[in-house]
Amino acid sequence: MAKQTVKKPPVLKGVSAAERALAVLTAFRRGDGALSLAELAERTGLVKSTILRLALSLQQYRLLARLPDGSYRLDAETLRLGTAYQQAFRLADHVMPVLEQLAASTGETTSFYVRNGEERLCLFRVESSNRIRMTVQPGDSRPMDKSAIAQTLRRYESGPPGPDDELPLFTSGVTDPHAAALAMPVFGIGDSLVGALAISGPVSRLTTARAEQIKDALVEAASKLTAACGGTSSSDTPKRARKRSSAAV
Repeated sequence: MAKQTVKKPPVLKGVSAAERALAVLTAFRRGDGALSLAELAERTGLVKSTILRLALSLQQYRLLARLPDGSYRLDAETLRLGTAYQQAFRLADHVMPVLEQLAASTGETTSFYVRNGEERLCLFRVESSNRIRMTVQPGDSRPMDKSAIAQTLRRYESGPPGPDDELPLFTSGVTDPHAAALAMPVFGIGDSLVGALAISGPVSRLTTARAEQIKDALVEAASKLTAACGGTSSSDTPKRARKRSSAAV
């Protein structure tokens, strides 16, 4: 019987011209006004003649504007696209995959909280696979107490952490003597606080030593979620977890 050859699906590749044009657009950073041709060349690694040709196409679609002095700035179409993205943005689509991955990698319950007046509201939650776990459910509220989650929501509502801040915050055993938690802030556009990403569990399992082991996974998850929400990654600022435990979930 003749051997049948199974054809492999073709490997799809991106369009190099489109990638170069996007490199020009994404060269602009928060706080930039206009960029000179030399600055664009330095940031993209493209030669100036290539940037000039790409800029003409981007100008036609009002993604880029050329100023009288020869520099470039982002044009109105980028604002329209940003507004369209914000309107289509669904927080759950971004938060839930992060919570699921974090719960799978740590074995603990993961959750996402926002501040609601003098309470903290659990918006999303993925339960631990362990039998011993906490009982908070999405939609439940807790007071703005001294827990790591509440401290995070209170401390960073005015902006990102400073260089001396120690993150993630870790607390254990005061509000609830059986509960412990690690928490990281998540930021959105303009570095506004979106909420707190947390890992929680019983104090018998989520000890200071265990918190030290899993803190990097939480920092990475918070950084990923911040990027998805349009904020500036906070992965460069956190330091090692706090050694002292002073509160609970």
